Amino acid sequence: MSIFDGKRLTNETFKLDIERMRRGWYSDKYFENINRMLTALSKEGYSYAGQFHNLPDGVSAEQIAVGDIEVEMQWFTRRMGKTTVVGVDKSLAMLRHCTGYFEGDTFIDTSDKLEVWAVQDGSIVKYDGDPMKIQPVIKARGRYRDFALLETPTLGILTRSSRVATNVYETLVASRGKPVLFFPARFDVHEVQAADGYAYNIALQRFNKDHAQELGAFVSTDAQGDWWGGAGGGTVAHAAIASFLGDTAEAMMQFSHILPARIPRIALVDFNNDSVRDSLRALDAMFAKYRELMDAGDQEEAGKYKLYGIRLDTSGSLRDVSVQPLGEPALDLGVNPRLVFNVRMGLDTAWERWSLPEAWKEAAREFCRSVKIVVSGGFNPEKIRKFEKLGVPADIYAVGSYLFSNGNGTTTDFTADVVRVKVHGEWMDMAKVGRKVGGNENLERVW
Repeated sequence: MSIFDGKRLTNETFKLDIERMRRGWYSDKYFENINRMLTALSKEGYSYAGQFHNLPDGVSAEQIAVGDIEVEMQWFTRRMGKTTVVGVDKSLAMLRHCTGYFEGDTFIDTSDKLEVWAVQDGSIVKYDGDPMKIQPVIKARGRYRDFALLETPTLGILTRSSRVATNVYETLVASRGKPVLFFPARFDVHEVQAADGYAYNIALQRFNKDHAQELGAFVSTDAQGDWWGGAGGGTVAHAAIASFLGDTAEAMMQFSHILPARIPRIALVDFNNDSVRDSLRALDAMFAKYRELMDAGDQEEAGKYKLYGIRLDTSGSLRDVSVQPLGEPALDLGVNPRLVFNVRMGLDTAWERWSLPEAWKEAAREFCRSVKIVVSGGFNPEKIRKFEKLGVPADIYAVGSYLFSNGNGTTTDFTADVVRVKVHGEWMDMAKVGRKVGGNENLERVW
């Protein structure tokens, strides 16, 4: 699956649309045109007949069968800085199953004639803006027309998956090791969820490896966990609270009653724009039921009423009731530091309002202080860094659309170049001006 287990995913996982990929359905049209031209020239028995070749002095340009030319191609990123690479295994599956050519309606598989080197998903590459100093993530040698059609789809999966993974990684760094929930499913078509969730998980493992952490993965859909055995998680949506007539506490009580205890109870408390009040109402109701069941000796059922956390998701156009206006209105809006501090203070001291026997006071205090605060709504590394710098008591960051960001510092652009050709049995440099053969010590022979 990655550098973390030394295994590679196969098409059993990816389930490629092999037939249409072989025919160029997913390829930029100019690659299909090139493929058609080279195939036709091969059938004609054409040999190079031009005058302005770039072969080294002394190398004959005669009897070079351009239609069957063998090339060395390298795939690499031009994202500045470090990139967490994902998409390699799916690219290899494309090369494995779609390299070859058609004779009529019969596909002749020539993948066994390719030589392929690749890094593992989860590897890191660096780019400083100099295209002469790139680090390839895949290299392949073989007859160009057999895999020309695969440049577009291989670059596509490398670009998207590496962008998502690198954005996730940088978000985890900003959070200083606090969990980051993967919440971008609603910001793109559903077909990308499996690849995106895999990219998130690889980035999480990379972060854990680099920073000696043991953070767990949290995705919001089952599809996002498909490639690595994860499963979606989640609790209460605004729509559920609306179904309970805006009563957050009652929605949480019935959620706790119906759903199994393994699902964390996280109350979404911004529905009425009074997050402290609704946090305390939910906490009061759930603790009362928890205490009742514990006193009755039903510890298993009581576990269903343990409030794991509350989530703040105040709209960026609103100021929560608990946040008093300051001189800069923009600082009051949405999920802001003062709102989180207000909620934390309310949670930590809630037990002091309860009429409790002495034997229950410490347990009640712990019940309240163990409730985590999840923040969501417009979070990105910059906003997370501000929260962390201020010591805001947020425990978990839920991040959505930023993780798909592809602009400014997040721009991810993979490309592929032919850098060598095989002439008279010898490999010769043939990169365009401004490019050359790149090296990467993490490349390993695949087949």
